[in-house]
Amino acid sequence: MGEQHDVLDQVTEIARRHGVDPAEVKEVAGGVANRGFVLGEKLFLRVCRPGFEADLLKETHVVPAARSVGVLTPAIIQYDDTRRLADSPYVVTERVHGTEPTDLPPRLAEQLACLHQLDLHNEPPARATGTDGAPVAAGAAGAAPVVPEDDWSDPWRTVDELGSRGYLDPGTADWLTGWFTRLADRIDRSRPKVLIHGDVAAHNLLVDPANNLRALIDWGDAAWAPRAMDFAKLPLTQVAVLLPDYVRHSQTSDSEQDLAAATLWFHLHWALARIPSTPDPNQRHWTAPTASRLINLLHFFTTSPPAPWTGLT
Repeated sequence: MGEQHDVLDQVTEIARRHGVDPAEVKEVAGGVANRGFVLGEKLFLRVCRPGFEADLLKETHVVPAARSVGVLTPAIIQYDDTRRLADSPYVVTERVHGTEPTDLPPRLAEQLACLHQLDLHNEPPARATGTDGAPVAAGAAGAAPVVPEDDWSDPWRTVDELGSRGYLDPGTADWLTGWFTRLADRIDRSRPKVLIHGDVAAHNLLVDPANNLRALIDWGDAAWAPRAMDFAKLPLTQVAVLLPDYVRHSQTSDSEQDLAAATLWFHLHWALARIPSTPDPNQRHWTAPTASRLINLLHFFTTSPPAPWTGLT
């Protein structure tokens, strides 16, 4: 109880430093990596939970880079890791008023296409700056974090391990091995990596009452990765709607079929990797239950998906 009061006292002091009355401070439920607090009508505070400090620092570089190419995401007002006011690093951002969407926002494909213009070789993430152009960070301001790289991994090894541990019978393991081999023939894994958000899902989107996208938030999972990985946290029913629009807005030479095959690769591999995991009923993301991805795949392919998905099995 004392620790809870300490955090709230710290948040209240941060709010005062930004001219916000303590009566206008309200904690927002949820948040794995950070605790979130509304600071009046214009500001939002995220206080880092232990173990996620590097992710929050990474956001101070990724967010301005994303904003520089037109991605809708709140500007960073202050980042502080000095621990003078709070026991953990924190970031104050603009507050965007919106709610979690219940359907796919129309502009999401366009926004992802903008983000994926940033590639590993010629667009390093910039440092966050305030409205006067000065750095907003306090503390380790000169230490630029390395945005991690993520890659294709090895689904064949995952299948072999599931078979050896008794989760798959030999026939099913052989079938899955063949499926990944056929998908691999359709994927150019040498394509340049791009900056991805890494957690494009409903809980990280804010929309207005008409379902217009207002912001893409929470960049702690951002990475240099294959662009298809950014479609791996959405249900395939939504991805099938999203990809044609994404291809129209994107600068990539990948076709819709190329991206569909690569996206399916991640969905199928991650679904199999979740099988041995311990269930956690407190996680609200649709992929958190250990069987959800597999059931989503089953549902998608048994409801007459559009081309090019029908040719990917």
